Amino acid sequence: MNRFIKNKLHFLKALGAVIFYGYPARKIKVIGVTGTDGKTTTSSLIYYLLKADGKKAVLVSTVAAYLGNKKIDTGLHVTSPNPWFLQKFIRDIVNKGYKYLILESTSHGLDQHRLLGTNVSIAVLTNITHEHLDYHETFSKYLKAKLKLFRGSDISILNKKDLSYKRIKKSLSSRTKLVFYDEKTLKGKIKDAVEKRFPEVYNRLNAAAAITTAQELNIKDPIIVKAIKAFPSVPGRMEEIKNKKGIKLFVDFAHTPNALENVLLTLREAKKRNSKLIAIFGCAGQRDVLKRSMMGKISAEIADISIFTAEDPRHENVNEITNQIMKGAEKVSKRKRSKIYIKPERGEAIAFAIQKLARKGDTIVICGKGHEKSMAYEEKEYPWSDSKAVEIALKGGVMRINHS
Repeated sequence: MNRFIKNKLHFLKALGAVIFYGYPARKIKVIGVTGTDGKTTTSSLIYYLLKADGKKAVLVSTVAAYLGNKKIDTGLHVTSPNPWFLQKFIRDIVNKGYKYLILESTSHGLDQHRLLGTNVSIAVLTNITHEHLDYHETFSKYLKAKLKLFRGSDISILNKKDLSYKRIKKSLSSRTKLVFYDEKTLKGKIKDAVEKRFPEVYNRLNAAAAITTAQELNIKDPIIVKAIKAFPSVPGRMEEIKNKKGIKLFVDFAHTPNALENVLLTLREAKKRNSKLIAIFGCAGQRDVLKRSMMGKISAEIADISIFTAEDPRHENVNEITNQIMKGAEKVSKRKRSKIYIKPERGEAIAFAIQKLARKGDTIVICGKGHEKSMAYEEKEYPWSDSKAVEIALKGGVMRINHS
């Protein structure tokens, strides 16, 4: 079945869900957040700001859905939910009197009409960089999928630092209110609170997007400042794991060239002068092949030590994937003299870094899986957690998957 026919079937499926549940999004204000990186942090912060202002808000992100004090698991390797789940969910929250839905919106979900009938009122862009070209084929088609969120929105909030904003701006109708943000958006006490809460430059931009959204909803500055200071960490996003070895350990979802570069630059700047930065990551099988060498090059440029490993190989051979990552690293490793290792088993890679390589004062960051709870080999999902693998390695063990 070709993609055109599949997309038509996706549309009919989504339309059926909207009709069956009575187009519930008409009765709630939906805030859609899209972008290559930063969607989850931005969505979570918008949700937190709305709750701090006493608004009845619900969040659906790729980590989970949050309804009041209830956390709802949305599955493994989730992008945007399927339309029948989503429309039923919206109907339920409308019936319970919720007034706002913050919806993390992926390019796959947008292209496959999963968000049809969500009636997005405020559309927010974090950034658009290299990702998902295995699916979208070209950057232009990837951008076109993202554009669907903004067409029809009442307010579009765009990142002025991102090159895509001009293209999006030209594509919107005159009735759409355009609001721009960048690092200069943050001022006064809000700026101070953000800089103290988020040492990462990229997260300050995510915060600027969320704060701009909150201000469009008339949330006052004192409430924003208080909420920023109290904002908890998002699972799997620069999540630090404390330990007694005197090393800094982080788990992060960074799985694109842009995200990896941002994370590594942030940690390199923060580490002690004579300490080492150790990066552990892989690239998913049956996904964007072009980014593999790009990420290898980035890690070899920035990190002192890089370990390439498994990240959902699916039907691909993990050794072939790591070799493709290595091709990018080889372009700079000799010149920079950074050390490169290949450890196909992710648990072994994490244990090797913690038990053999890292010394007191060093920093280890494990990228690509973040909050995810499984690892895909062939057709099967095996239980997995980077955080748990770190905890086991700190105790001298190795977390393994018996996938052979």
